[in-house]
Amino acid sequence: MENKENNSLEERIHQALDSVRPYLQTDGGDITFVELTDDKTVKVRLLGACYSCSMSMQTLKLGVEKAIQNAAPEIKEVIAIDGELPDDE
Repeated sequence: MENKENNSLEERIHQALDSVRPYLQTDGGDITFVELTDDKTVKVRLLGACYSCSMSMQTLKLGVEKAIQNAAPEIKEVIAIDGELPDDE
């Protein structure tokens, strides 16, 4: 049951990310899902212009986190992990 719940939760997270992705891409950035932790924290990686933008934390908290929590209220927090993806990913 837990695995099925996590799959549904991850689906909602991906849908929320897909809803904000066009706004990030407009400014040359992007975002990718990394992990959903057991304590309901979502880890994401900011890419492109979002990775180095001085406003990225505001975008993460006020945009991305809000969109994810609207789709999945059980999510406690969204955090960005450091570093861009290697070229081969």
